[in-house]
Amino acid sequence: MKRLVVVADNPLIVGAIRSGIRDQGTFELLGYADPRKASAASILQAGAEVVLVDEADGSDATITLIRNLKERDEDLQVIVLSLQMKGEWLKRAFEAGANGAMSKAIHPVALSTLLRAVVSGHIVHSPASIRSVNRARGPVATEHASLTERELEILQLVASGASNGDIARQLWITQQTVKFHVSNVYRKLDVGNRTEACHYAHVNGLVAPRQGRVPAAAGAEVLAIAS
Repeated sequence: MKRLVVVADNPLIVGAIRSGIRDQGTFELLGYADPRKASAASILQAGAEVVLVDEADGSDATITLIRNLKERDEDLQVIVLSLQMKGEWLKRAFEAGANGAMSKAIHPVALSTLLRAVVSGHIVHSPASIRSVNRARGPVATEHASLTERELEILQLVASGASNGDIARQLWITQQTVKFHVSNVYRKLDVGNRTEACHYAHVNGLVAPRQGRVPAAAGAEVLAIAS
């Protein structure tokens, strides 16, 4: 398992991330670091291989922390958790060395899968690379126009982390029907699995932001890392 440290000062964010990676067997959550107190040295000393950084209020201190982390360990994977997937602050985060960015609209259940894909290099990272890939593949953002209303609805649920069973219960259809629609979505978008479908949906803005956040689990152990 990859060792993960979360940089966030909001316990609701920490709780949502914890619930998203719990029992997935992919990441070991070492703890969280308060961006106002933690240093790059303390995070690295904890043994972090991946650092998930909440943009919080978009402060300069967070940008400085990202830069210091990458200067000390260029192999460290730094992923930004952002409310908006564009903007000046996110651009600065990439310039400071961030390897990728993930939307806060991601359902906690899908978090571990997408985080694993980013860390593994299966999702394009920098804005420059995204532009390059889009030029090579063509206008991918229009591919979903061929989806039916039901297929688009199911794609959005898949991207939110819902299982086929969850989708069937929510839409009052059978799991076999869900599988049929999911198969059509894969074919029309030319993707091979759920991770690629999730990636497509998030990159092309097809996932509606969540209306609430998952609270921290009661009694969960949290390792606070501070300088």
